[in-house]
Amino acid sequence: MKRRTAREKALQALFQIDVSSSEPSSAIEHVLEGEHNDDYLTRLVIGVVDHLDEIDQLIKSNLEKWSIDRLATVDRNLLRMAIFELKYEHDEVPEKVVLDEAIEIAKLYGDDQSSKFINGVLSKVKQELF
Repeated sequence: MKRRTAREKALQALFQIDVSSSEPSSAIEHVLEGEHNDDYLTRLVIGVVDHLDEIDQLIKSNLEKWSIDRLATVDRNLLRMAIFELKYEHDEVPEKVVLDEAIEIAKLYGDDQSSKFINGVLSKVKQELF
């Protein structure tokens, strides 16, 4: 599975976990729709779930005039996934790739403003982390 596909499926699984409190393993199984599991997909989903409090704190500290609960579910989970990659996968995935991928996925799954919003928040998080 390509990394872009793994990210898109991870976003779908994280969305499902966020909305319906699904178990990560069943959310992953659901989004795979019979396809073979992918290590990167699993690493993203489990990583976000395991580090959720820390990731959400980074989001909260970089939002202006927003609360994390008010964010669109797609945007919130895309931020979570990208921040996980920035913070925990930086040896394997360059920061620029993480930002570019998050922006492109936001264009596909978010609303008209999602890509700009995601870019703004992730740019601030990146500065804070590095």
